[in-house]
Order: sequence, then C-alpha cells, then structure tokens
Amino acid sequence: MAIPTAVVPVAEIFALRWKVLRPGRPEESAVFPEDSAPGTFHIAAYDETRAVRACVTFFPEPFPEPFSESGSRAPAHRFRGMASDPSVRGRGFGRAVLAAGIAEARSRGAGVVWCHGRTGARGFYEREGFTVVGEEFEIEGVGPHVVLARTVGAGQD
Repeated sequence: MAIPTAVVPVAEIFALRWKVLRPGRPEESAVFPEDSAPGTFHIAAYDETRAVRACVTFFPEPFPEPFSESGSRAPAHRFRGMASDPSVRGRGFGRAVLAAGIAEARSRGAGVVWCHGRTGARGFYEREGFTVVGEEFEIEGVGPHVVLARTVGAGQD
C-alpha cells in the first residue's frame, strides 16, 4: 500500500519537525527562514489515521558554488527539516516524503536537489541516490552534517 503524501501548509508539519529535529529546544528553533519564502513547499506523509508521520520542506536555492559540478548551473532546490516519527522509522514514510518532494521540485524546474543531512542519516540518503559532496561539518546545537546532492532531471526518480 502506498503511503499518502501531500503538499501542505507548514503548520501541518511543524509539530513533528520540532519534536524530532529540535527536542528539548524552544519551538522557535524549528522555524526556518525559508518556511514562507516564495517557492517553498512542505510535504507530509500520513498513516492510516491521517496523522502526520514524516515531513520535509523544499525551497529554491542554488547548489553551493564550491560543490558545483564543472560549473553546472542546473536549477536547484534545497530541502531541510526532514523528519519521520520514531514510531514509524523503517516503514517507508521518510522515503515517501522525499520522493514526493523530489517529484514536486522536478515539476517546478529543479535539476538538482540537495541538503545538509545529518551524518547519522547519510546511509538513508545514499540509498535514495544522493552523493556526499565535501567534508563533514558541525551545525552548532544540532550536530555533524554533510552536504548531499542528487540530480533529478527528467526520467529520474
């Protein structure tokens, strides 16, 4: 059975984002400047009770210059705030929001999607076709991350 996903207002995903990505920190730590920027969209995945079990936020942002492949200028979307409820990890909810977000970004003209992914999630992203670009770095108060990127041109999932 396919996991239902939808493009939703940020208010629909905010509680899960805060709970999973900023536990013990103030709510405002889970508000991103991009949340209401032009072109931003939020994806939710639902369980059978219509509870939000995974989420992600995508927005147009060029791929960082130091990592651009041979000067590529493909339109890019960055994503952040990807979270899945610990009670459903490993059941495809994260994969569902990522796939839905990539499809939506592609429909909006993206040729590349990228993120600052937590080092602990690196294996998940690599299984989804992402490549680590550059060295690990620390986001203060959040932990170690790497830049991950994936080409999402026509015909690629």
